[in-house]
Parts: sequence; structure tokens; C-alpha cells
Amino acid sequence: MSYAEETSKRRTFAIISHPDAGKTTLTEKLLLFGGAIQTAGAVKSNKIRKSTSSDFMEIERQRGISVATSVMGFEYNDLKINLLDTPGHKDFAEDTYRTLTAVDSVILVVDCVKGVEEQTEKLMNVCRMRNTPVIVFVNKLDREGKDPFELLDELEMKLNIRVQPLSWPISMGMSFKGVYNLFNKSLRLFRPGGVTVAEDVLAITGLDDPVLDQQLGDYALKLREDASLIEGAYEPFNVERYLDGKLAPVFFGSAINNFGVKELLDTFTRIAPPPLGRPSNVRTVTPDEKNFTGFVFKIHANLDPRHRDRIAFLRICSGRFERNKMFHHVRLDKNIRFNSPASFLGQRKSIIDEAFPGDVIGLYDTGNFKIGDTLTEGENLQFQGIPAFSPEIFKELVNLDPGKSKQLAKGIEQLTDEGVAQLFTQQQGNRRIVGTVGELQFDVIQYRLEHEYNAKCRFMRMDIHKACWFTAEDPKVIEKFCQYRWDRIARDKDGNLVYLAETAWIIKSLQQDFPDIRFHYTSEFKREMQETG
Repeated sequence: MSYAEETSKRRTFAIISHPDAGKTTLTEKLLLFGGAIQTAGAVKSNKIRKSTSSDFMEIERQRGISVATSVMGFEYNDLKINLLDTPGHKDFAEDTYRTLTAVDSVILVVDCVKGVEEQTEKLMNVCRMRNTPVIVFVNKLDREGKDPFELLDELEMKLNIRVQPLSWPISMGMSFKGVYNLFNKSLRLFRPGGVTVAEDVLAITGLDDPVLDQQLGDYALKLREDASLIEGAYEPFNVERYLDGKLAPVFFGSAINNFGVKELLDTFTRIAPPPLGRPSNVRTVTPDEKNFTGFVFKIHANLDPRHRDRIAFLRICSGRFERNKMFHHVRLDKNIRFNSPASFLGQRKSIIDEAFPGDVIGLYDTGNFKIGDTLTEGENLQFQGIPAFSPEIFKELVNLDPGKSKQLAKGIEQLTDEGVAQLFTQQQGNRRIVGTVGELQFDVIQYRLEHEYNAKCRFMRMDIHKACWFTAEDPKVIEKFCQYRWDRIARDKDGNLVYLAETAWIIKSLQQDFPDIRFHYTSEFKREMQETG
């Protein structure tokens, strides 16, 4: 198969949602229809939960939430699908935002009972900024939820995008009968409790087909009325507007019952975009270029706890990736060879010999990579748009077992490399301070330190308003400032100076007292300074 054909076969997308909308369950059912798994690990109750294919960390299994992006590949309709299941919880939104830079489209899951929730809006705003094509899946139709027309209005108002239903529910909750596919005029009847793939599509000639009355009874009339309203309110579906990020098709279903998922997947494979170009500091890199480029958007330590491995996840943007070939690490300005690149299905890895634009692969890493790093075949370019975050909560890391100091130091270094938190060190007392954007991240770090590194710790909250990286053209100005506020100065993992400010008022006061000092509020200040000139 030619390079162009390989590239055109790829579809890379993320599933996003507010917590508990059914995102990971939908992920699992897409894998089921794609033949990647044979049975689903459904959520039976809050206490009894079989682990899903995408949630692999023990703390995810215990809490029933995703706290890290999972990468999964499967084939469907002669396409190679790269699916990224993302955390829904707001405390782990950083991981999701970075993942959105590595995909070409998105499926947004909405709970029909709760409608559009806070995190749904935030995630959609990120998609809108990049004009990412979005398909909406309204989930949990087996429960009593909001009126479908009301949901469509809410989606448009809160997500600031035009929507168009391509399937339509026939009642919901206890009386849920099924879904009518407005796109291809077919009817799928609801069979609760589906954990395997089953076909139950009725062949009908249209809404006037008497089969509707036989199967749906009085609900057939309501379906005809709803379909007539939809036809009058919406123009024929425009694929180009979807690809431009201006129109979101909407599907209805029940992921836990395997219902409406096949319609979603079939339509996705027909309309979702192939690999798209990516902006760099030099030019836009397009997938038809023959020279290899790619960027690291995620790092994960101990993906397999038995081997203590560290994996850098790389999105391929152009060219062919080949096993054992030398590639140029732009930031380090050195060439690296990878002898065990891997593809993924959740926690399971498979060694690959080659990969193409749109693919997401895992590279075993000994500490060479940081999030945002670029690999090329020699060209010095840096991919842009990978977000950096300013910590909002700061706590001191306290070692509870001095005999495990080395394990603790190694563990916190590796975990903060993943981008879920930032590490600051104060020379005075050798204090280690961890900064995150959410409380739950501290629980995850504490759990992983104990269970992956055998190091016990606790966290003590600190009176810090903001971490401020600072620079000045004159080194003497830096020296004077450090002497003046020595008790609030720390260094980040790269050795950059950071001022740990108590309040916003103090930052403003210091800016007046030290006008030659420039304060920066993320660790990406060097790149930001280059981009702003």
C-alpha cells in the first residue's frame, strides 16, 4: 500500500465529556464494534465494576474514573482508527487539553439526564478554538432524561455551535423503543442489556412504512411528527460545515446497552477527517510530506508496573516512522533510535515496525523527552499549540519514610514529568513543593508513589497564590531580587528560578519595585518570549 493510501486510512479522534456521562463506556463499545474486544466490562453498580479496556491504573479501577488518557487502535470499515479516551474530571483537564492537540476530530458525550455540564462547556471551548470537528453522542437514553428538542437547544446555546440530529430517539427511559436513523432512513429497535455486538436494524422504506406501526404502535405517530419538525428546522446535513468545526451532528443512544453506537461509528468513519496539518514555528506541516515529523503530547511512567517503563506518546504528523531508524530530537539537538516502538490497546502493547501520519505510538523513554518535544528527520522545527498550565494549588511533599528517600525522589521526578503536576525545590531546607490545578491530583500522586515506588508521603498545604517564573536582561537585577525575597524563591525541574507569590497584590507591588523583572505564569515562558518576539 502506498504512503498516500496509508495516510488516508487513518482516523484519529478523542472522546471527551463531563465525568460520568459514559465516555469510557462508549470507548469500550466502539472497541467492541471494531472487533478489538469480544465482551464489555460494564458498570454494574458503584461498588461492583469490572475494569474497562481503557482504564488501566489501579486507582482508576478503584474510583471508577479515568485520570489519564488511554490510547487504543483498531480497524473498522477498512480504516485504521486511533482512539484516545480522556479524563473527564476537571482536575485532570490538562491531560485532555494536551490530547486535543494530537487528534483530528472529537466525539463529545452528553448525559441525556443532566444535559450540558460545566466540564463539557470547557472542553468544547478548546475544540472551538481549534475548529476541531465534533460529533455529539447523547447517552443514557434508557433513563428518563430531557426532551430531545430541549437538548438540541441546550447544546447550541451552551456549546456555541450549530447542531443537527442524524438519529432520533423513540421515547426514552422505561418506554425507550429505539432510534430512527435520519441519515439513512433505518430503524433500530432497543434490546436492553447488550454486551455483545448484535444486529437488530429493521429494513423500512421510510416513515410511512406500516412496519413502523406494527413495531412501535402509538409511538410511530410521535416519531413521524418529530421527524417532520426536524426536516422543517434543519437543512440537509453539510459535511463541509462539520469538517470546518461549524456544525456538530448529534446521535442518540445508550452506550452501556450497545445502542446507537454502531450508527455513530458508521457515520464517523464516513465523515471524520483524515490526518490534518499541524502548525510549527516554521510553517504548517502537512501529512502528505515525505519527511517524518511528530510531537510528544503525553508521557506516562509505569504503564506496565512489572517493568517500570516510561512511555512517551508521539503523534505522527508527516512521513513514515520506521523502527530502528535514527530521528532528530530537536530540543536536545541529537539523534535517537527506537528499537521497540509500540501501538496500544489500553494497557496492552504491540511492537510495530512502521507508522504513518495520524498514528499515535509509544516510545520507550529513558528521560530524553518532555511534553511538547518534536522529532524530525533533521529539520529544526517545533510544533506549537500544546498548552502549558499555571498551578493553582501548592503543597509541600513530606517524606514519611526516610529510608525510602531515593524512591520518593525518583517517583516524584517521574510523575511530574508526566505533566499532571509541577515540582519546585527550595534550597532553604531542601523543601519539595508540588503544584497542581486540582486537589484530586495529590491523591493520585500519593497513591502512585506508594504503590509504584514504595514511597509513603503526605502533603501539607502552603500559602502560595501563584508560581511566577521571572527573567531580566541584567543578571544583577535577578541577584538583587533573589536576595530581597530569598524565602520565596525556588527552582523548577529545569533549574529555572521561580517566585512563589503569597498574593496577587504582592506580585503587583513587586512589579512596581522591580520594573526590570518580567514575571511569567507558566513554565513555557521561554517559548512564549520567542513567539512574542
